[in-house]
Amino acid sequence: MDELRGQVGFELEEIDITGDPALEERYREWLPVVEIDGERAFVYHVQRDAFIRKVLAQSQPRAAGG
Repeated sequence: MDELRGQVGFELEEIDITGDPALEERYREWLPVVEIDGERAFVYHVQRDAFIRKVLAQSQPRAAGG
């Protein structure tokens, strides 16, 4: 992720769910999981090119109305 962050530029927040029953219930079966802007984007494995495409797509200005 550090290498990709240097190439694409994004903020990364790692969250340890240990000891948080709500987070453990929500995410335990999906670990590791990557969300982009609050939406699940990758589970178990991050594909480099797909990750770059998703990050770049999220950073593009959206047209009015969607």
